Amino acid sequence: MQQVLDFIKKLEKNNNREWFVENKKSFEEAKEIAASLFNAVYNELKPADHLGPLKIYRIYRDVRFSADKTPYKNHFSMYMSRSQPDYRGGYYLHIEPGKSFIGIGFFDPNKEDLLRIRKEIELDDELETILNSKNIKTTFGNLEGDEVKTAPKGFDKTHERIALLKKKQFLLIHKFTDKEVLSPDFYKEVANVFKKSRPFVDYITDVLLTNLNGEKK
Repeated sequence: MQQVLDFIKKLEKNNNREWFVENKKSFEEAKEIAASLFNAVYNELKPADHLGPLKIYRIYRDVRFSADKTPYKNHFSMYMSRSQPDYRGGYYLHIEPGKSFIGIGFFDPNKEDLLRIRKEIELDDELETILNSKNIKTTFGNLEGDEVKTAPKGFDKTHERIALLKKKQFLLIHKFTDKEVLSPDFYKEVANVFKKSRPFVDYITDVLLTNLNGEKK
């Protein structure tokens, strides 16, 4: 993985097509090493979860609607969704020098799913209890994700769980140092962190597959 981190560091300083073309061989080698890591993570986690296909993101940026016109991403990344419709949520891994992390959960719930999650939060404190558990708190800290500025429409702004009700995304984040990324067992550590999120991921999955009475949809 040192070769991967070294390549990204050079790319950050030379994010242009001319340099990239001249260093295409280095890119291909780094890409292959990153892909090997991503496949190892996937294979390590798959027996313990219900996963859809592995998605490895391309390094090329879509600059059409971005103010940042640099043509390449300064990272390698992957995503594993859980097998729908019976399993929800997903796992993201981002490799970047000094900024590597994993993101777990529900990045962009649709309008119906978001309302369903909020309705459950309004009714009981189970999600709050899970997020405050020692396992989740120690590994991930606080729940991350975009949120509305005030109470969502139809919800009481004085509700005791208003901080959760305001969320539009429900994400757990865990950061890794470069030293951890370079460990030979890094893929196992990534899979282990993903596994620690299961109470959170499974709870929201259960919510999305049932109505407010707990009956299967």
